Parts: sequence; structure tokens; C-alpha cells
Amino acid sequence: MELPLIFGIRHLSPAGAWHLLQKLEEVRPRLVLIEGPCDLSPVTDDLVRPETVPPVAVLAYTQEAPVRSILYPLAEYSPEYQAIRWAKQNGADCRFIDLPSGAFLARGEDGREEAEAENTPEAAPFDPYRALDKAAGEDGHETFWERILEHTAAPDAYYQGASRFGASLRETAGEDAAPDGASWNRWREAHMRAKIQEALAQGYGPGEVVVVTGAYHVEGLKAAAPMTKKELAALPQTAVSFTLMPYSYYRLSSRSGYGAGNRAPAYYELLWKGFLRGEPDYAARSYLSQVARHLRKAGNPASSASVIEGTRLAGELAALRGPAGTAIPALRDLRDAAVTCLGEGSFAAVSQGMASAEIGTRIGALPEGVSRTSIQEDFYRQLRALKLEKYRDVALQELDLDLRENRAVKSREAAFLDLHRSFFLHRLEVLGVSFGVQEQVQQDTATWAERWLLRWSPEAEIQLVESALKGDTIPQAVSFRLKERVEEAAGVADLAGVLEDAFACGMPGAVDYATRALQGMAVDAASLEDLAITAQRLSQVVRYGGLRLLDPAPLIPILQQIYLRCCLILSGCCTCDNNAAGQVVQSMERLNSVQLAHDFLDPQSWITALGEIARWDHLNPRLSGFAAAILLERSAMTAEDLSREVSRRLSKGTPAELGAGWFQGLAARNRYALIARLSLWQSLSDYLDTLDEEEFKRALVFLRRAFADFTAREKDSIGENLGEVWGLNRQLVSEAVNATLSEEAQELLEGLDDFDFDDL
Repeated sequence: MELPLIFGIRHLSPAGAWHLLQKLEEVRPRLVLIEGPCDLSPVTDDLVRPETVPPVAVLAYTQEAPVRSILYPLAEYSPEYQAIRWAKQNGADCRFIDLPSGAFLARGEDGREEAEAENTPEAAPFDPYRALDKAAGEDGHETFWERILEHTAAPDAYYQGASRFGASLRETAGEDAAPDGASWNRWREAHMRAKIQEALAQGYGPGEVVVVTGAYHVEGLKAAAPMTKKELAALPQTAVSFTLMPYSYYRLSSRSGYGAGNRAPAYYELLWKGFLRGEPDYAARSYLSQVARHLRKAGNPASSASVIEGTRLAGELAALRGPAGTAIPALRDLRDAAVTCLGEGSFAAVSQGMASAEIGTRIGALPEGVSRTSIQEDFYRQLRALKLEKYRDVALQELDLDLRENRAVKSREAAFLDLHRSFFLHRLEVLGVSFGVQEQVQQDTATWAERWLLRWSPEAEIQLVESALKGDTIPQAVSFRLKERVEEAAGVADLAGVLEDAFACGMPGAVDYATRALQGMAVDAASLEDLAITAQRLSQVVRYGGLRLLDPAPLIPILQQIYLRCCLILSGCCTCDNNAAGQVVQSMERLNSVQLAHDFLDPQSWITALGEIARWDHLNPRLSGFAAAILLERSAMTAEDLSREVSRRLSKGTPAELGAGWFQGLAARNRYALIARLSLWQSLSDYLDTLDEEEFKRALVFLRRAFADFTAREKDSIGENLGEVWGLNRQLVSEAVNATLSEEAQELLEGLDDFDFDDL
């Protein structure tokens, strides 16, 4: 059977797009068949609408959870995109002919298999691309392909060269060169051959059809037996939906992205513009000019003469490295020229400018309402309503929010604009949509402030689509996700986390649902750590819930109950070893902060619990010392009480590790107040004088931990105190305390980390 013209290309190939257009103008086909999932043909009209701005991608995804997806990105210089444009502009029919996307998604476990012709398996026993690169003396397949085919301007050179390249791969490496696995590619080629046969059976003559496919598949399509309907039905498939989405050059350049793409999409756009303008050296001139422009913006000198010298150097390098007779530089040559002539030999000096010229910041766009899921439509609608459209950019941008009512404006929407922006961004966080990340704000009393770092990426769009099964709008999807988390919660801390997120998202229904679940969970079954985390999260909600226009009053009885429970079980949790003591310290920190934040939490219950821990000898001494530190800070322990505890804890009758452990806990808080107590350092000095060498080593382990995170200024003050206690020059002692240890002393201290504590 006579076959149509089969034009082999490389995806995202400017030369492929240009020479394909010339061939289409020459043949003037009535039908253009393109490698791509056949069920995605309906998107071709929207792909080439005037309002559509590449890069864009077709996204197919499963209709059932877990959502799996597969992407087919297109740039302006993609041969497939230009083929579709030509067909639509010239009244020709246009179809995709590869296996349906449901077959691709049913294949791989992660659902992210690509259909690109040049995607090389890393695990292949023989890598023909690497062998070609080595033979050509190039630094990678990208450079090899660019020199051989991307710069060719001769008629039919690309058409013949790409076909020969694909055929050589099949002949030289056999099935090892198959981009997606040999058997899978046989299925794909059989399906595409069947679609070609189907078109011819519909009345199209072989001369009226052009097939556009990856170069590797050209010979396969000529030799393949057409797939039968029975064979197609036997292939595993899954139900899918599909949508168009904006894409970005940054994503095209990512190695984790489109495997058959290129690593310099903005540079390849310059190659494309060079073809359109008929100027073979356009990309070289423009690339080096952009690097120079970037240097100038950064305040660094970059003259026009340097750009001219760089262009000449790149041409000479191309003549040395490339095929005989060529002087058109490849990206490799331009990079070397930029470093030499613009960076004066320093790659670091021009690296950012090179990245800008090679990758760029271009983001595609789609007409409103085009092929989006309802949750995507809701996202873009809210983006406009909240005046956040300018943050839809690949560049990282800061957004500061003031959650208070703005009384200087007339409408309620404007008065609470930042609050609703906060709701929107927190909701996206709950859905796992990576559009914004909240930063900590350094403030004393400004509980109304939030700072976000915003950056748009195609991943965010994919994550939105993956949320479509949870709801038609962002609030619906968030409500569904929060309910899922309530049902998955393993304890009260998890439920408190849901409550905290529901408040931050401004969703009262989810708050009520999580509150009921929290009330129903048995508090006495929780650990101190879980209860303390829960109390801290509820405290945040109660303190700032009103700021988010939600009533936190129903949570107050729950917080009181949890707080009281913590006070009752705290002492029992302090009979633990030193490894567990760290978690108890964190819990005590949280509970102390919670009690201080709320008048409705009885302070006496907390003070009583701390007093018991501070006095009792059978508890972990570090925790007893830490309880004493909190009591001192809250003026609930007198100077006489502290003196009595110091005398008791730092006495010869107390084992070294217990006394030093108690001091470690005491020194963990309110340091300046402790440093100011000269009597404390006198007692510590006297205590250490009573220890023999073995006991001193035991004590030193805990004292090292106690002073590990003291600042240099605090150590200075301690040194001065000890100087006064010992009757020495205070400044000299301070300098000795802060001096660099000798190697012998350092080795001794490091050896203490493995000190044998026998029965401890």
C-alpha cells in the first residue's frame, strides 16, 4: 500500500517546525496526522485560537482517585503546533493518531509516561545518543542535534536528515534505542499505522496526507502492521478527562519535565525567530546581546564591542568544532564566548544572564473559558477578584497582607481584601497547590500581618486539576479535604491541626465539623506531647479567630479541658530518661505560653504543677530545673526558694550527672536573670570543686549541653562572674571562657559524648 509522506521531527525543534511548514506549503495536504493521543484531537481548535499564547500544554488525567496525569507541552516552535496552525489556516483536517491517553495513563504506575520520540531510557544497556555525542566530540546530544539539524537551511535537508537519524538509531542500537521500550513502541506504531490506513480508507489519497511523527518512528510506521480493533480493545485503558493549561519555558527546561524537550527554550525561540527573519546568525547576536543587557542592569560593564567580539569568537569555535564549512555557532559555543568576552573568564559573572537568555520567563496564556475544569475557572476568577493576577509569574514575589478591616474604603470587599486573599492562599495550601508559601513575620504585637512568597508554575495548575475530584470550586475542594483529614486523624493534635487550617481558610462549616470530632475524641487517651500541641493550636485559633471573622467561643471549653488535663498529668510525665526529657521540655514551653495568653485558663493549676516538679527529687532533674526556671520567670519562686534548691541540688551528696542535669534545665530560660545572680555561680563553682575527676567528667556532659547555645555575650558575662568568684581578673577569665580549645581539649570533650553512665 502506498503511504503518505511521513515527516520525522524532534519535538520542540525550531528547524523542524520551519522545514515542516515549507513541506506543507509544497504538498498542500487535505489531512495532517500528528503523533499525539488520538482522543485529544478536540483541543486542536483551541490550541490555535488567536488568544492562545504558547507555551501551552494538553493535560490528560484520570477520572478517579488517585489522580494521575500526563502532559503534552507545545511551544510556538513545536513542529506539531505549527502543523496544527497550518491545517486550520488552510482548511485541512487535522488529527492526532497515537494511542489514546487512557492507554498511556493505564501503563505506568505513576501515570507520567511521556510519548516523546527522543526520550532515552537511562537504564538501556546501550545508549546510542551518548555514542553519537562521543563520536562527534560534543558535550551532549543537545549540541550534536543542534549542529547537525537545527541550523540547516537547505530544502529537504532536515526532512532527510531526521529520517536518516531515526533509521540509524533503529539499525545501530536495535530495540535498545526504543524511547519508551521496544514492545510499547511497537503498539504505538501499529496504532498510528492503523489510523493512517483508516484515513486512506476514508478517501484521502496518499499524496493528500502528511504524517508528523518523532524521527525514531518514521521507519516503524512504514513497516508496522496496522493494529486491529481487537488488539486495541485488549490494551489496558482508564477513563480520562483532558484540559488545556498554560505552560512555561522554565518548566520546559526542567529535567524533571518534558523528556523530549530542550534545556534552553528561550534560546530555541531565538533560533525560531532567525528562521522567520531569514537571518541565520540572529540567535547568536541576540543571545550575547541579552547576556550583556543583563550585566548592564546589574551594574556591570558590558560594551557593544564585547558583544561583537563574542559573536566572532562563537563563529570561530563553531568552525573548529562543527561540521566542515559551518560557521553558525551552537549554544555551547555561545556560552564559551559569553564567559570569555563578557565574563572576562568568569562563569559566575555571566551565569544569571546566560540563564535568562537560555530559559527565560515566558508563560503561556489561554482564552477565558477554554478547556478548563471548573476548579481552574474558579481559581482564575478569584485571582482576578482578589487582584492577584500580577503574581501569576515564574519570578518569586512577596505579598504582605494586613488582615484588619480597612476603614478608608467604601465597599466591604475592599475593606477585607487582604483577609480574603489570606483565605484564598491558605485554601490553596490545604489543597497542596504550590502557588504561595507563608513566611514568618517578625513582629511584636502585629498579629494581623502575613507575608507570602508567590510564584506560579505549571505544577500548580496540575495540582489544581488533581483537586477537581474533590470539588467543583476551591471552597468545595477544601471542605472535602478537611473532612478527609478529620476522618484520617490519629489523635487530638491532628484534629487541632485541621481546626487551625479551617480557621485560617475562613471556613466555619469545617470548623464546626472538626470541633465536634475533637470533642468526641477521648482526651485521656492522648500523650502530653499531643495535648500540648493541641492546646497550642487551639490557643492560636481562639486568639486570632475573631480577626478572621469567625467565633472561637465554642473552642474555649475544649481548650480549658485540655489545659487542665495537662496540668494533672505533667508530673507523671517527668519520670522519664534524658532522651524523652527533650519532648517534655517542648510541651512545658507550649503550655506555659498557652496559659499566659488566656485569662480564662487558671494560672494556679499550672503554677502548682510546676512547683511539684521543681521540688520533687524522683523526677528527671533537667525537668525539675526547667520547672524552676519557669517559676522564677513568673515570679512564683522567691530568691530564698532558689537558694534552697541550689544548695540542695548542687551539693556533694548529689550525683554529678543529677546536679549538672538540674542546672542544665535551670539555665534553659531567663538567662540574663540567672547570670545576674552571683550567688548562683558561687554555688556552681563550689559544687564543681567537690567533684573528683570521674564525677567532673559526668557533670561536664550536662554542663556542655547547658551552655551549648549561649551567645558569646552571655558567656562573657558568665566569665566575668566566675572571675569575681575566683578572685581573678574578670576580663581575663572571660577571654579564657571564649578562647578556642586546643586539639587535646577538643578530643577530650568529643569523647565525653560516648561517656558510659553505667546504670543511667
